[in-house]
Amino acid sequence: MDAKRGFMPEDERNFSPEALQIMRTASRHIRYLINEGYDLKSASTFVGNHYLLSERQRLAIMRSVATDEQISMRMSKQVQAEELAGKEVWIDGFNTIITLEVILSDSVFFSCMDGTLRDLAALRGTYRLIPETDRAVKLMLDALEKAKVRMVRILLDEPVSNSGRLKARIADIAEDYPFELDIRIQKDVDRELYNRELVVTSDSIILDHCASWVNLTAQCLTKDNKSPLQVWK
Repeated sequence: MDAKRGFMPEDERNFSPEALQIMRTASRHIRYLINEGYDLKSASTFVGNHYLLSERQRLAIMRSVATDEQISMRMSKQVQAEELAGKEVWIDGFNTIITLEVILSDSVFFSCMDGTLRDLAALRGTYRLIPETDRAVKLMLDALEKAKVRMVRILLDEPVSNSGRLKARIADIAEDYPFELDIRIQKDVDRELYNRELVVTSDSIILDHCASWVNLTAQCLTKDNKSPLQVWK
């Protein structure tokens, strides 16, 4: 049975225009607290309880906000797609493809303070290919081809189910693309990407540890996709 990636039936209520107004107010309070040194989870719990936010709403805010210092640091390391010609890029595979699947599934995704796009798809080690997977992979590869990269290294998490099937599918789709391709299944993708140059991811921990990164997912959006929600403005 097909299922929309990252969709929950209560999302229409959780992210209605009225709910988003409340969430934006809550996010301003959380941003103030974390800028003052409070832990994000603790600040989210405190403010979320005050505004009676659901777990999905709290998760959306936690994934969207960042401290001023984090935003400044991440933006200083960002490399534009126009600068990638002839370069080697490292792809956080599941992170990138799943977000694109969510967008193509018309599920909820967010424009975050650091300029990334994030979603609420909590797979917890489980993954299966869906009808949007091929389109997501093609969007990613098209963006890399347009950027004229020389080498693409895609890392997939070994503990996640069907990582082998996704690797094979990416390899099949990528046959007609001009760049070199290396797809690896690894136990600790996050640490492999620490200190790397030109990393494609929206994972906040990796963004804080890598040497430079590319906001490729945002480059993949087209006018046919729905706009991301903003829970912090």
